Amino acid sequence: MNTTGSIYRLTTYGESHGVAMGGVIDGVPAGIELDMEAIDAFLARRRPGQSALQSTRREDDAVEFLSGVFEGRTTGTPIGFIIRNKDAHSSDYESMRNIYRPSHADYTYAAKYGHRDHRGGGRASARETVTRCVAGAIALQILQQMGVNITAYTSQIGHIALANDYKTYNLSVRNNNRVCCPDAETAQLMETLIEEVKADGDSIGGIVTCVISGVPAGWGEPIYDKLHADLGKAMLGINAAKGFEYGMGFAGAAMRGSQAIDEIEVSNGRIGTRTNHSGGIQGGISNGEDIYFRVAFKPTPTLLRPVTTITCDGKPTTLMAHGRHDPCVVPRAIPVVEAMAAMVLLDHYLRNKVLYLNNTNKL
Repeated sequence: MNTTGSIYRLTTYGESHGVAMGGVIDGVPAGIELDMEAIDAFLARRRPGQSALQSTRREDDAVEFLSGVFEGRTTGTPIGFIIRNKDAHSSDYESMRNIYRPSHADYTYAAKYGHRDHRGGGRASARETVTRCVAGAIALQILQQMGVNITAYTSQIGHIALANDYKTYNLSVRNNNRVCCPDAETAQLMETLIEEVKADGDSIGGIVTCVISGVPAGWGEPIYDKLHADLGKAMLGINAAKGFEYGMGFAGAAMRGSQAIDEIEVSNGRIGTRTNHSGGIQGGISNGEDIYFRVAFKPTPTLLRPVTTITCDGKPTTLMAHGRHDPCVVPRAIPVVEAMAAMVLLDHYLRNKVLYLNNTNKL
């Protein structure tokens, strides 16, 4: 319930307005030299309060490693870490103590557990994703040593969308604007739209596209733990995620087989495909082509305008929310998407490595 992964495993704890967020990472190979500055930089991409388009909550998100790392290298034992909450304004939520916020997890948590933490949504808050970014940042460093690179970016905000696929854009410039879009002109339109909905006390959703290069053929499982299924589960487990598609996705439903097929060829001694409608995965296993997918995020449900709801004892009421909220979660969700993708891929790499060792009896 609070753990993800098979070999590379993350267990997390903490609430939005509790003392701290934290976790335990198991399955990290020993001897990996960690770049702590790179981990801090990765967490900074998710950190709130960096622009007028984000929540004004101020958290430095400084991670403190408690175990599993010695003299900058992993020891092979569980990595324990903690990130202390320093800017929680719990009083902002006191008026919501006995009110269910529409489209939040307030009612469902109460239905499941019999009570809930009303302060910022408790564990249902997107604050929880900071722990995923710690584990994801470590996984990314390990994958990068194997030549695997993961890049996510904003491809759509509201009705404003990039017109072309990822190969058209220079993804390295995506962080040059506040919405993390690789096209400057489109980014400006997206920023303007977010500013407009924020001024109206409203919110807006969007889509994150993720591209993974360098994954060799053979990662993934053939039946219940298909690589794309695990990626989908990881993405849909992110707060506010409402949709996932990889490769041709839903567009494939309108194609003929002759349009969707990826013909196989050998080029420069490498087996590959002429097209990549499959999104780098076939039969649940990577085929060596780029893996690409899209994740749809809903508008933030906390609106700074009156909304109709009920109290915890079922009486009709009107909620006027207070607090600090993102008018659009998409830009801050990008490193979370990368983190979850990295954890899934490293987990499957380790599973594949164990299978290989078992089959060859060699190190």
